[in-house]
Amino acid sequence: MPRDAAVAQARQLDRAMLIKVLQSAELRRSVPLVSAIVQDGAADVLEGMDDDRLADRLARLPAHERTAALRLLQPATRASVQRLMDYPEGTAGRIMTTRFVQVPPDWSVAQALSYLRQPGHRHGTVYSIYVADADGRLRFVLSLRELVSADPAQPLAALWSGAAPITTHALADREDVTRLIRLYDFLALPVVDEEQRVIGIVTVDDVIDTLMEEAQEDMNRFGGAEHMGAPYLEVGFFAMLRKRGGWLAILFLGEMLTASAMQHYEMALEKAVVLAMFIPLIMSSGGNSGSQATSLLIRGLALGEVRLRDWWRVLVRELPTSVVLGAGLGAIGFARILLWQHLGLYDYGEHHLLIAFTIWASLVGIVCFGSTIGSMLPFVLQRIGLDPASASAPLVATLVDVLGLVIYFSVAALLLSGTLL
Repeated sequence: MPRDAAVAQARQLDRAMLIKVLQSAELRRSVPLVSAIVQDGAADVLEGMDDDRLADRLARLPAHERTAALRLLQPATRASVQRLMDYPEGTAGRIMTTRFVQVPPDWSVAQALSYLRQPGHRHGTVYSIYVADADGRLRFVLSLRELVSADPAQPLAALWSGAAPITTHALADREDVTRLIRLYDFLALPVVDEEQRVIGIVTVDDVIDTLMEEAQEDMNRFGGAEHMGAPYLEVGFFAMLRKRGGWLAILFLGEMLTASAMQHYEMALEKAVVLAMFIPLIMSSGGNSGSQATSLLIRGLALGEVRLRDWWRVLVRELPTSVVLGAGLGAIGFARILLWQHLGLYDYGEHHLLIAFTIWASLVGIVCFGSTIGSMLPFVLQRIGLDPASASAPLVATLVDVLGLVIYFSVAALLLSGTLL
């Protein structure tokens, strides 16, 4: 819906439905909708939202509207939301909810279930209960399934397996939190402070939102553009130019080096024009191999399957793989030249075998180079603190294009000197 129509429609919804809309992760018009709610003074709607979602919505408002919204909240809710907004963007503290169930270990199962059933409590989403000692330090975690299937007379401490609880801290990167939840198949992960006191939980639905947002950012960067931050059809003309133009200009400047390389080998091209026919083949094969390697390594780094210290293992793995792949592609190119020559489809001249071998050797070198650059670039970017997804396919292809030409003509000069060159 257009902005004004969306606001008008929202004002006609009942309180429960409006809260449900505002809680939705897919909501695109959160800023104008929350602004309208603040203008209307609808404090009950804001109070009905989960603290983490409310903090996320308020953080997107202009400063004066955010201040007005906070004034509408009850002191306890205001303190909780303000604390969440104080955490840096991209951390566990920013996406956690402060609504969770914490009980003492000396309670029985029946007492815990009775506590959960009490009306008026703002427990939030209950996947687990957190059992803490008298000082508030987390002892262990019980899933709701374990609780409802246990003997009501049993003390909670009797259900503890003895394993230390898996936790995270508020300043942990949200991607690390996502990795933990994925690794242990959790529905919620407790966030603790330095004293092991639970200050919030990150739930699986928050993680899904994070995954979707991170994936969108990575896809934009990997395609050679900045993160749009909005649906495609809603990005303005000048914003689209700004987001895409910078990368295109950088890539264009890089490709200008390709023209410089070709000028350097202009004499060789004049002597053996047939070499020019294979330039697109050579360049695309190197770029494709580099893009493949980059895609695999970015995914591996994102999922924690590969760590920064594993760069040498990746290099040792990529080199023999790329040699075989390059040799295979080169064999196809070699066979193509021989086939065209013998079928009379094209005359490569008396030195067609040397030309075929030049293409084969060049493809081996260029595919090896492309795979090496493509696999190492994400490590370099992560090492200097940049997002590995910035190692976009166009960037890798540009690097390989320039140096691939150098490899191609260097091989040609070595093998064809005294014949074609």
